[in-house]
Amino acid sequence: MVASVSKCRVCKQPAVIDLPRHNAKFCAEHLLELCRRQVTKAIEQFAMFRSEERILVAVSGGKDSLAVWDLLIELGYQADGLYVGLGIGEYSDVSGQYAQAFAERRGLHLHRVDLRDQYGYDIPTAARATRRVPCSACGTSKRHLFDRAALDGGYPVLVTGHNLDDEAAVLFGNTLRWDVPYLARQLPVLGARPGFPRKAKPLCRLTERETAAWCIVRGIDYQVEECPMAAGNRHLAYKAALNGVEEDSPGTKAAFYLNFVERMAPLLAGQRAESAELGECQRCGAPTTGEVCAFCRVRERSAAHAPVPVELLLGSKRRAG
Repeated sequence: MVASVSKCRVCKQPAVIDLPRHNAKFCAEHLLELCRRQVTKAIEQFAMFRSEERILVAVSGGKDSLAVWDLLIELGYQADGLYVGLGIGEYSDVSGQYAQAFAERRGLHLHRVDLRDQYGYDIPTAARATRRVPCSACGTSKRHLFDRAALDGGYPVLVTGHNLDDEAAVLFGNTLRWDVPYLARQLPVLGARPGFPRKAKPLCRLTERETAAWCIVRGIDYQVEECPMAAGNRHLAYKAALNGVEEDSPGTKAAFYLNFVERMAPLLAGQRAESAELGECQRCGAPTTGEVCAFCRVRERSAAHAPVPVELLLGSKRRAG
């Protein structure tokens, strides 16, 4: 007996991907159409931005950030990229090369910031100097630099490549801890405040697998390796747990996250601690609850510390494990 060929649900041509959560298979053309439609729906449903607004996309060189930048350009938006060199050894070098190559091939503008060259430290050194997990120093640094670049560059909107898997995993972790202030702010778009641009996540309706398929079909080369310093991150464990549930019950992650946004988030609106007590950092002028912002504290402690090669830090983590 000849095995049947999987066919696209839309056109009945040979399919390139099976998406159980949609209970359908798609050819390359209709996969791209699905991705465009889901991103357009997210932008419109959550009023993320208008067609005339300039957008700054935080680009890591990975599949999600390059996919969202590509999708926005495809949909006719004015989007520039921002790459932050974190100094995580070869991983950062390769990631930056992918981001730069993507921009050059498409004639797009990519802003570049280098932590070591411009601020005197990198993430491995910050992790050692602050005695905190690398992801903490990384998140603090990226948030500050993303906000500053958007505001200084006149971009009213900052876009990140957080996908459905990311958002569901964060929601899962926050729910396990019943972290109400974080739950209240876990939205696909956060409005602008003094010192902060509007922030949007247009991929919130697409999974990692779907954004990876977009890149493959579109011929986008990207950094495949995960950040070496993320090993042991709870976020990855939450993703793995949800993937197990999703395998048994396709569509669970989408229902979990999107139903939260639609039904539960409005009930938590009063819990959003949009602090009116923010002052200006004495060092850089950024909004802060204290005299010096978290970024400047990390910078001052890290810049005074001898540089730490990423290999040394990873070796310490392996020995501790």
